Amino acid sequence: MSGDRSAASGILPAQAIAALTETGAIRPATAYAADQIQPASLDLRLGTRAYRVRTSFLPGSGRSVAACVAAFALHEIDLTQGAVLETGCVYIAELQETLALPPDLSASANPKSSTGRIDVFTRVITDRASAFDQIEAGYAGQLYAEISPRTFPVRVRTGSRLSQIRFRRGDPRLREAELAALHASDPLIDAAMPSLQGGVPVSVDLAGFDGLIGYRAKRHTGLIDVDRPRGHRTRDFWEPLPADGSRTLILDPGQFYILASKEAVRVPADHAAEMVPFDPLVGEFRVHYAGFFDPGFGLSEAGGAGARAVLEVRSRDVPFLLEDGQIVGRLVYERMLERPATLYGTGAGSNYQAQGLKLSKHFAAEPEPVPAV
Repeated sequence: MSGDRSAASGILPAQAIAALTETGAIRPATAYAADQIQPASLDLRLGTRAYRVRTSFLPGSGRSVAACVAAFALHEIDLTQGAVLETGCVYIAELQETLALPPDLSASANPKSSTGRIDVFTRVITDRASAFDQIEAGYAGQLYAEISPRTFPVRVRTGSRLSQIRFRRGDPRLREAELAALHASDPLIDAAMPSLQGGVPVSVDLAGFDGLIGYRAKRHTGLIDVDRPRGHRTRDFWEPLPADGSRTLILDPGQFYILASKEAVRVPADHAAEMVPFDPLVGEFRVHYAGFFDPGFGLSEAGGAGARAVLEVRSRDVPFLLEDGQIVGRLVYERMLERPATLYGTGAGSNYQAQGLKLSKHFAAEPEPVPAV
């Protein structure tokens, strides 16, 4: 990322993403879905083909993703009729959006919130990439998604949206003093902040929400169709974790949990935020696969007062004790290049505004019926 700290640096809003499409900097294979452009990001759609590969990889300098796929692919999968991606496997899928970025524009990617909440690990790869989810300024070429379901097998198809991409000019990230000034004028969380080094601290709430502290994913479940909101029964996939008064939770190695932050989070209309991984020296666990927070998240004027950050948590190799109020992540804030025309929560596709402890949009107490074909 460039070191430019000028006023011209910022995250591109929805209207600028649309303009990039009109000028050919973003080249979709088919017309966008109505809600595909979000306030500060673009959803990326699976293309027609995916490949089961025997290993995750980064191409590195001088190699294309296609060359790596040719070396590591076990078989090709047709996504046009839908396909099941199994747990414990790695897949590479072509995406419908290709890029021809100008030299002053870079991008980064993240799983969508709904993807992270069903424990599907996905990362965007480009040709010659030396890092996942990072698209260098001026990149021209195909985008690919690495997909690895961890807990639930999933059904996907051409057009399924698992990842999202943000475009940025320069270096719009707020430094510690800038964060402090923004919080003083427009509070970012409803709590005192002992330190802003590395971002705004977020802690876990183990006191409980209506008698629950979270959910633990069940093993050996049925399929989740990623394109069927409210189409899956909660009790078939999740074990609720009741609040027992201890305000603690021991994470079992390899298990997946949905928890929530103690703080209500706010993202001002002229900023965007991202949850960054917590320092591994503090605990052997991973929080938040899907880290983008759009402008307007948690704002009362956008219907989001009191919105918590939902935490996707996985312990690594050993049991680990979480305690109520323990810091588990930090929010990095960045300036928008300009205010989005529509804020999160006021347009289509805003599934998690004003959320507390909330599973992904795929789940309901009783699933909605499958529409007749």
